[in-house]
Amino acid sequence: MSEITEPAGGVRRTDNIALGIVLTVTVVLIFGIQDATSKILVQTHSPFQVVMIRYWAFAAFSVVAALRQAPARALLLSSAPVLQVLRGGLLIADIWTFGLAIRTVPLGELQAISQVYPLLVTLIAVPILGEKVGMFRIAAVAVGFLGALVIVRPGGLPLTLDVGFGLASAIAYAIYIVLTRRVSARDTTATSMVYVGLVGLVLSTATGIFYWTPFQPRELLLIGVLMVTMITGHGLMMRALALAPASVLQPFNYLSLPWSITLSFVVFGHLIDPVSLVGVAIIAGAGLVVMARERRKAATRPAAAEVLAPRE
Repeated sequence: MSEITEPAGGVRRTDNIALGIVLTVTVVLIFGIQDATSKILVQTHSPFQVVMIRYWAFAAFSVVAALRQAPARALLLSSAPVLQVLRGGLLIADIWTFGLAIRTVPLGELQAISQVYPLLVTLIAVPILGEKVGMFRIAAVAVGFLGALVIVRPGGLPLTLDVGFGLASAIAYAIYIVLTRRVSARDTTATSMVYVGLVGLVLSTATGIFYWTPFQPRELLLIGVLMVTMITGHGLMMRALALAPASVLQPFNYLSLPWSITLSFVVFGHLIDPVSLVGVAIIAGAGLVVMARERRKAATRPAAAEVLAPRE
């Protein structure tokens, strides 16, 4: 999950759309490897322990990146501290529930369920941001959830508690995105990054430390992969956003679906069934439609911060 937004405060940017797209695709590949690594580790260790270690790397990245933009004292001055803390709590809740889900849910199906979050944003933005949603977008949301039902149909992906965790992860991230849009009008991107990093660091460590078990030498290598992919992925994501608008890059994040399906087969030997693959396509199609509508709307209103998926 990521706290990466458009450059703030009227910073002049020289676009390089092609390179931004290449970096975004690279980020998708990196985060897919991160998910596969996490799935291996949570088979023998608590997801709360694994998430804690992931968040150590993410928090370090967030703070260092923010300090390059402003002094430490200025970063902690927020016009909406309660919302900032809530955002941090929602993001760690997203990562926790994703970690719980990944224990048993195959990567491809879990990634598909997670990708309902752009559709959820459409609905959640109504009460929180006061946005108006027309029948077209409501229909797109309904179609997206239909795709999720195709995946968890009788005879398809078993409807287990871990599948519920996957959906809870998408809900938490969707609310997080909407709150990020709200605070972006009041705080700088750097302040938002610091809050989400520090709040998540405190919560993940305060919880994960109680689930600590020793790692084997092979697992320490995987921990190294986890931290490297976390820092590298977010670093490249920030660079991509400095080169191209998030609205241009977001559709390429749906490449995470075929990549997750591929990794699920190559690493874990799980092959998604054809009917579930149809459900994946339905979710992706509905999400792309909503993104296209959002992009057209954004062209007619003042610029606001955008959050870039993937969500790791």
